[in-house]
Amino acid sequence: MKDNKPSLIVIGAGIAGLATGIYAQMSGFHSRIFEMHVLPGGCCTAWSRKGYIFDYCIEWLIGSGEGNDANQVWHELGALAGKTVKNFDLFNRVVDETGHSVTFYNDPDRLERHLQEVSPEDAALARTFCGDLRRFVKLHVYPFLKPWSLMTWREKVKMIISLLPSFRLFWRNAAMQMESFCSKLKSPLLRRSFPNIFFQDHECFPLLPYLYNLACAHNKNAGFPQGGSLGLSKSVEARYRSLGGEITYRAKVAKILVDGDRAIGVELADGSQHYADAVVSACDGATTIYQMLGGNYVNKTIEKLYKEILLKPKLIYPGVVSIFLGVNGEFGDDDAHSTTYLLSEKDAAALPIASQRSLVVQHRSRYSSGFAPPGKSVLHCTYFTDFKYWKRLRTENKALYKAEKRKVARFVQDFLERRYPGLRDKTEIVDVTSPATMERYTGNYNGSILAWKSFSEAEDLANTLINVHGMQLPGLRGFYMAGQWIAGGGLIRAASSGRFAVQFICRDMKRPFRAWPNEGSPAWRPDGLEHLPLLDEEQDLLN
Repeated sequence: MKDNKPSLIVIGAGIAGLATGIYAQMSGFHSRIFEMHVLPGGCCTAWSRKGYIFDYCIEWLIGSGEGNDANQVWHELGALAGKTVKNFDLFNRVVDETGHSVTFYNDPDRLERHLQEVSPEDAALARTFCGDLRRFVKLHVYPFLKPWSLMTWREKVKMIISLLPSFRLFWRNAAMQMESFCSKLKSPLLRRSFPNIFFQDHECFPLLPYLYNLACAHNKNAGFPQGGSLGLSKSVEARYRSLGGEITYRAKVAKILVDGDRAIGVELADGSQHYADAVVSACDGATTIYQMLGGNYVNKTIEKLYKEILLKPKLIYPGVVSIFLGVNGEFGDDDAHSTTYLLSEKDAAALPIASQRSLVVQHRSRYSSGFAPPGKSVLHCTYFTDFKYWKRLRTENKALYKAEKRKVARFVQDFLERRYPGLRDKTEIVDVTSPATMERYTGNYNGSILAWKSFSEAEDLANTLINVHGMQLPGLRGFYMAGQWIAGGGLIRAASSGRFAVQFICRDMKRPFRAWPNEGSPAWRPDGLEHLPLLDEEQDLLN
């Protein structure tokens, strides 16, 4: 302990870990973050190839607009410091094999007119969906400042009263699965398109998150921040350092040190030991509980989550194959910034280990300046896949693993050439990453970037670790968890989990929790990303 301030060690410099460190510094702690990678952000990252920046994570950021709790969190973390935000008038476009399309506009009036034009016979369902979207547009519910179990009774009553008028709206759309809604649609195109509002079909989602996020986008509260994913992470890292926090990179934590059922520090892979008054793990949940702590602090909830639910593929977000193309040329504004293409049986069979018959194509250089050199563009293509296949290939046969990545690259080039004739000749680089890549650099189970699926039994159980156990494990004092394996997927949830963790620590140490916004930052510059290391050895994936 220095200067009578308690000390805190944080494992992982992703958004949750950085947020934990920032709130700890503001609340009077000496904190230190250990990160196994060389960059901050975890999954919220980017890398460079031949002058192009391949932005991996953010597609929309809840809280990018002013005047709500989520935005307050981002300002406290310095994430949006000096940045502009790009907002689009549509969320996603879905195009089928014949070229027919559905555009999911953010504006409910425009969306309703469009849906009725696509399928007049589904006008009643379009009216119902867009009517509820109008109701969500008027709501401003962002409970990201304090966990329910730490609220005073006055705060709880205030929240309940604020939600009562919208109770039926939330209940109705949380109870209606997207699959059930689609079964009522007469148009096959609409039936196939609606589940892809979020780019690919998340299978177990009800209508509520689609309406909520479309409403946020319409209210300009789900935009894309200048600098993108790594830019956001770098800004949060700068905020942490400005508050006196310390980060050690290339420092992989192997073990959490425990004495008398109390966490007292960590041991790194190099054998060095570091001590603190409390420890927060903001990294992979299974690794934390069963490797760093040896499975010694579990209960029925944790065992069910990690021994049963974790093995059910549909209850965690799947791995993703990402394909980036650097293109010498610019695209017109006629295309949507984001499009999901529904694949024919032939195309789906040609795309290696695609979990769904679809491919997402995004014009990433439209999202923010600096992602491509002047006069050039970046396309980002993604699809859900099976982690085990890619992991096995990389482990057992790296030559075949690279060959499969080349097969992916060729498919994407062929597919895009049919839509943009001449694109192949203008393409300067193609880069492919698998979920095995994500596992290597973040440690996330199965390369999942969002952990437990929302609106599932897994999320319900994980929520009890916050509201019942105070983000702690049974029988272990001085230890807390943050991040998406406890708070659920999404960057704002990761960020607010760091806020929550420090609030619980302050409660347990009988210290005041403090937070204030970052002020007076200069305008963001594209060179703020500085030099970006390569994730893998550079490969020529062009034909």
